[in-house]
Amino acid sequence: MDFEFRRAREKLEKDQRERKERAKLKLERERKAKEEAVRQRQAIEEAQRERRLVAAEAEAKANQLAEESLLAGRGVNFCRILEAVPYEGSGDKIKLPPSCFTELSEQGAFDKGPLHFSLSVIHQEAPLGADSAKKELLRKTHAGVLEFTADEGFVALPVHCWSNLFPATLSSAMVEVRYVWLPKGTYAKLQSVELGFSDIPNHKAVLETALRQHATLSQGDMLTVNHGVLTYHLRVLELKPSSSISVLETDIEVDIMGPESAERANQHVLKPLILGKPESGVVDEGNYMYYKFSIDDDTWNKISSKDAKFVVNLESQTQHGDID
Repeated sequence: MDFEFRRAREKLEKDQRERKERAKLKLERERKAKEEAVRQRQAIEEAQRERRLVAAEAEAKANQLAEESLLAGRGVNFCRILEAVPYEGSGDKIKLPPSCFTELSEQGAFDKGPLHFSLSVIHQEAPLGADSAKKELLRKTHAGVLEFTADEGFVALPVHCWSNLFPATLSSAMVEVRYVWLPKGTYAKLQSVELGFSDIPNHKAVLETALRQHATLSQGDMLTVNHGVLTYHLRVLELKPSSSISVLETDIEVDIMGPESAERANQHVLKPLILGKPESGVVDEGNYMYYKFSIDDDTWNKISSKDAKFVVNLESQTQHGDID
């Protein structure tokens, strides 16, 4: 009897312990479920707050960019992301699609004088549909416009703009084209990369002729100047009154600096010759030697009036020499 009573009591106590344990586990599960629900709700609320902050920042940035565009464009807000393609043209005049003409015309841009644009390379890793505030801008220059005949979605860049924006190996890229107002330039400091540019007779007139193909200059740009068979590159070091200027219908004071190093290999230099004095030298095969003559006014007048002739005689002192 006592044995059966003891077994019944032990069974009852075991059942009670198991019920308590199950109740405890149930409470623990409910507690964890509530904590997880709170955590998930907090995560959702945090994500929503983050999205609201990002959206607010993006909206603020977009508004800021719009205000900056209006300020930079003197009331004209024009900005396009276009695929750049090169074309063989002189100067800095780009070709835009016809729709750009319509948009600019509707905002009265043509009534404000010559059109100028800033050109900025869009980082290729940024998705095309991304917010413009998050797109990384790389190299930048400025340009005028030649015509509105480019295909929709494209902007055609002349050699000057292309070389100042992209590596030589790049075939296409996305460019931000933004209308801007530029002040008329008053001063420019340029530095020739090659030797001999300052030795060109009336070299500033040569530079002026090259600049007639341009609407703008930007600090840091490389300007290409052709003179006969020679090509010179001039880096834009300083501009006034702004780091980007208009060169249309303005007189600009220009200072031209020599190259940083006077000893550069394979550079074409105009070597001065004295009339009546022979000059000798050796030029390796595949290379060239360039000369210039300084002629006084009296001699030039005689040549112009055909009272004198100007004769250059080239001779080779070796059997296999070439003088062409």
